[in-house]
Amino acid sequence: MDRGLVKWISSSTILASMCCLPSVIMVMFGLSSVTTAAALSDTLYWGTDGYWWFRPTLLTASAIMVIVGLISYFRKQGVCTFDDVKKDKRRVVNVSLLVITIAFVSYMIFNYVILEILGIAVGLPWEDDAFWN
Repeated sequence: MDRGLVKWISSSTILASMCCLPSVIMVMFGLSSVTTAAALSDTLYWGTDGYWWFRPTLLTASAIMVIVGLISYFRKQGVCTFDDVKKDKRRVVNVSLLVITIAFVSYMIFNYVILEILGIAVGLPWEDDAFWN
């Protein structure tokens, strides 16, 4: 897989996780109390206090990043027009499905496993809501 495409996928994963990542980082480096960080992540994740738009916006921006990554990847491969896409239809579909699947799985693992474990380790009250409970 192309390094540029991997960068787009990882960037989209981090962007989609921005509802929880800042809270973990702030507590980890002592920039915030656990209570403040937990309130921030609750507000951004669940959309309370008028921030209902935050999480859908992040997910939409992340999807756009994956699409831009796919477009730049295929342009580097010489697939620049719709006629080229029609000629390489199978490869375009297979690579696109693979990339979308990898992006989704990496988001799920990063947000709901890695960040969850790190958040619990630094003292955030996420253990009751963890997917393994």
